[in-house]
Amino acid sequence: MTAPTPPFRPRVLIIAEAANPEWVSVPLVGWSLARALSDVADVHIVTQIRNREAFLRAGLTEGQDFTAIDSEALARPLWAIGKVLRMGEGKGWTALQLINALSYPYFERLIWRKFRTPLRQGQFDIVHRITPLSPTISSPLAAKCARIGVPFVLGPLNGGVPWPRAFAAERRREREWLSYLRAAYKLLPGRRRTLRAAAAVIVGSRHTQSELPAKHQAKAVYIPENAIDPARFSHVAPPATTPLRACFIGRMVPYKGPDMLLEAALPLLQAGRLHLDLIGDGPLLPGLRTFADTHGITDAVTFHGWLAHDQVPKVAAQSQVLAFPSVREFGGGVVLEAMALGLVPLIVDYAGPGELVIPGTGVKVPLGTRAQIISGFQKRLTQMADDPGALPPMADAARTRIADLFTWQQKAHQVLAVYRWVLGQSPDKPAFFDPPNTPQDSS
Repeated sequence: MTAPTPPFRPRVLIIAEAANPEWVSVPLVGWSLARALSDVADVHIVTQIRNREAFLRAGLTEGQDFTAIDSEALARPLWAIGKVLRMGEGKGWTALQLINALSYPYFERLIWRKFRTPLRQGQFDIVHRITPLSPTISSPLAAKCARIGVPFVLGPLNGGVPWPRAFAAERRREREWLSYLRAAYKLLPGRRRTLRAAAAVIVGSRHTQSELPAKHQAKAVYIPENAIDPARFSHVAPPATTPLRACFIGRMVPYKGPDMLLEAALPLLQAGRLHLDLIGDGPLLPGLRTFADTHGITDAVTFHGWLAHDQVPKVAAQSQVLAFPSVREFGGGVVLEAMALGLVPLIVDYAGPGELVIPGTGVKVPLGTRAQIISGFQKRLTQMADDPGALPPMADAARTRIADLFTWQQKAHQVLAVYRWVLGQSPDKPAFFDPPNTPQDSS
């Protein structure tokens, strides 16, 4: 009897400058995807030296599983400049990306010094840059890999979602002065060389895909960058009852809209028909507490402040709804996590959350002015409080969508299909997600 053919396991050099199991946001995405890919490929991760100790604490072996590159000679002073340009902790994201764009090429230069011989000797089938996620940061390594015949996969890339015009004041409060000039990155020669040399570009959002030149669209594969670990999100929200319980998860900053949520929920909170859990910290928190005191809703709102990432699911799972009126969310990982817990997401139909939530799995409020969003959230929360029995079917559909498409295991297999395509083992470009859905009726 013929022995079964072993599964295809490409040898992949993964570049994840930001990758850390102990952090959140982009570093957690870099770590989670890199580790998930180790189940379907033989991977070696290249990361920045600042992540070394966390890799070791996670049980990885330096030299065998990963290499830590020390680019601090340039990265540290530029990072100090970036902190000044941001004009406040958690602000000025575009300024930080400018600093990353200046310092990152040196990181890849050091990678080439370390790995050019193994790459030329054919020890890796593919080079895959997972992070940085920003499409504004070019990759000098892409052209070098193309010259020696090693396919270079870029992404997931995501970012640069335009600020809604109605929220110009919030844009200024976030110190996003450089965002007015962000589009200039498309003119940089490094970007053109990177896209020309890449064998495939994984795009994490439809907006990012729309920014690719038409001549490179054929190599773009849409795969949202966020996913969830089922082991961490195994709680299931309780059945919807009266009073309704909803939560908000995120930084208390203007563009995420916790103040809009409190204003929208006020009549229900005052009537005892809703309890709201606010999870997170930030500059708006004192004002939110004052609002609750002034309007007599302190018993109906719980301010949890900042919670460790592993504590968030335990609190969130007490709710039936994630109420999340963010108006500029690139990825929307918190929405996926809530859906995995069995919460129905109530979101603004814009950017990342608008792509992740499809009809039947949640409720969308159209992007509009501040007053329009508050009105839309108030209307939808009232409908949920009036008919809580409508929530469990949506919650079940949301959990199914997560299990089918948005676990890290599923994400690894989606990326593996991209590898097979660029290596010529599959003739068709992978496609896992439906075309952009029509905005949900807001009536």
